[in-house]
Amino acid sequence: MSSGIQHNLGKPSDAQSFKLSSSCIDDDRPFKVVVIGAGFSGITAGIRFPQRMKNLDLTIYEKNAGVGGTWFSNKYPGVACDVPSHVYQLTFEEYTQWSSFYAPGPEIRAYLQRVVDKYNLMRYIKLQHELIHARYDEESGKWHLKIRRPVQGREAVDEPFEVIEDVADLVVTAIGSLSRWSWPDIEGLSTFKGKIVHSAGWETDESGHWQSSVANWGDKKVGVIGVGSTTIQIVPTLQPLVKHLYNYVRGKAWLAPPVFNDKMLELLKREVGTRNYSFTEEDREAMKDPAFFKNFRRELESLLNSMHYLTIKEAFRTYMRASLTKKPWIADHLMPDFSVTCRRVTPGPGYLEALCKDNIDFVPTHIKKITETGIELVDGIHHDLDVIVCATGFDTSHHYPFPVVGRGGKTLVDRYTPHPETYLSLCSDGFPNWFMAGGPNSLIGTGVLLAILERQVDYIVEAAKKLQKEHLKSIEPKKEAVADFDEYLDHYFKTTVFNEQCHSWYKLSNAEGRIIGLWPGSTLHAIEALKRPRWEDYNYERLNGIQNRFHWLGDGSTHNEKHMTGNRAWYLDPGEVDIPPVPEA
Repeated sequence: MSSGIQHNLGKPSDAQSFKLSSSCIDDDRPFKVVVIGAGFSGITAGIRFPQRMKNLDLTIYEKNAGVGGTWFSNKYPGVACDVPSHVYQLTFEEYTQWSSFYAPGPEIRAYLQRVVDKYNLMRYIKLQHELIHARYDEESGKWHLKIRRPVQGREAVDEPFEVIEDVADLVVTAIGSLSRWSWPDIEGLSTFKGKIVHSAGWETDESGHWQSSVANWGDKKVGVIGVGSTTIQIVPTLQPLVKHLYNYVRGKAWLAPPVFNDKMLELLKREVGTRNYSFTEEDREAMKDPAFFKNFRRELESLLNSMHYLTIKEAFRTYMRASLTKKPWIADHLMPDFSVTCRRVTPGPGYLEALCKDNIDFVPTHIKKITETGIELVDGIHHDLDVIVCATGFDTSHHYPFPVVGRGGKTLVDRYTPHPETYLSLCSDGFPNWFMAGGPNSLIGTGVLLAILERQVDYIVEAAKKLQKEHLKSIEPKKEAVADFDEYLDHYFKTTVFNEQCHSWYKLSNAEGRIIGLWPGSTLHAIEALKRPRWEDYNYERLNGIQNRFHWLGDGSTHNEKHMTGNRAWYLDPGEVDIPPVPEA
């Protein structure tokens, strides 16, 4: 059975070849970590790495001008969380004063900025620094990175950007899968003479708000392409602000009945069934009570984590038909044949009601092409438009827009063709010391997402600590371990509703594509799987040609006793003593 260590086999080290280290066992070597992205995962990494590692050099590169990741990039009208606000926050950093059941995007950005400020993370974060190239050096075991950033001062007149280089012992990509937006493949897209925008590239004012960008749309005819969660938020927001709106819908989607809303209303002791999704002053005051808030959040997260086997189509049908009484024909075009969770379930408050307004046309007929003046359908009908909004999603292939070159010159795109293959969604063979948070098969269809992302960061920190303490040059998942996880993914998803014929960003390319977005199980399943790393599933290389696996034990001492400083009875600290329960008689 392989030990996972890459070294020359043969005689053990003898007295002449082995040299005892003069270091203490806890004299951790200098270690450089680079994190790419400052969204939820990158911010969590910025907190956990310094908390749990000594002698650390940490840098977080963020390509945008502010923190927040997808919540910085997406500023379209109506942008909001599609799960209850109190569920969409870090486990260790609770916020009680959300304004509504589904937090608006600006509030989520503000929450993340407060977390950054509280933990002083700007000392690590470099904004407007974009990774453009990464190469692994096999001899040193380090990643060589090229970063593009704006040029400061007079030099920016001639050349607005410059490229700098950095070197890291370990790289963490925390860029997620919903950050690289894609335009629809429609003939004539570039010929339109009016205004065309992508939902992920919405114009905002200096404060980051969208309202000023639509201030003069009162006499405009607007076309919105799509039926995903973004469209479901944009349409009801724009409807009262424009003269007429066409929603071009090619696919189908289930919209969730207000199960979370009713649960929240019940917990708040308000009338169940009301459609007021804002928290009152009385609600927010109640949230300040730690005992009340603890129960409130636990009840919501427990409910969300109980939806893994959700299959109740009839409840969804009843809700959607009841919301479309003025235009009941829309339900026949919008309600799918596939199971409820084959695509991401969204609550979509206000969307179905907006479709019933007189100034909205729901258009299920396919688009033939975009013309200079509007959109032509396959049946020959043409709609004159002033504005076209493409709410057409993101590139979720996990093919990064920058080269990542691993062992033997092989790129990550090569490794992820025809589909991404990973070890527990965290890393891939051929790319040592390269880990991902929010990578392929990381996300969740129903359940609490951020709990998974936090556990991924915890796992990666443990890997970095192992490299540092044990003087390892590299850690890399075994090829057979990656193959085994890939086999598990394939067989697991064949037993689920996700394998049905539905177009979804969960899948690669089309309705029959391989599922590359979702974790193979529930949130609780992922937490359990990531709890204790299986170090036997990795190959390792030691630094400086050292062959003895216990060289890192050092000179037999710890730093504090050797230098007679600090706490030399730390094992008695409250956080260290594990007091067992006394059995009842």
